[in-house]
Amino acid sequence: MTDTPGSPRQLFTFEHDASRLELLIRIVYWILIGIVLWIYGLIAFIVLFIQWFHILILGRRNGSLSDFAKGYLEYLVHVMNYTYIMTDKRPEILPVPVKIYEE
Repeated sequence: MTDTPGSPRQLFTFEHDASRLELLIRIVYWILIGIVLWIYGLIAFIVLFIQWFHILILGRRNGSLSDFAKGYLEYLVHVMNYTYIMTDKRPEILPVPVKIYEE
């Protein structure tokens, strides 16, 4: 896959060069991203609990509730390559719209 703007790129790729300064900055980023993930995950858990009752009572899923849970999972995958020290490219701290595809 190419890494040109607008084209899909592989998230989890090996990068040989690494910055020592970025390694120190990463600690602060881990804390901030962890706080956002914790809060977002807590809300996503509540949303999934509500979705469970929605399906139980009405027999169908709610699109807004599913979109919220999907947003959490996309954000989680979006920050993984940085938090697992695979790249020095910093993600946004707050969730941004991303698309995750499976081949």
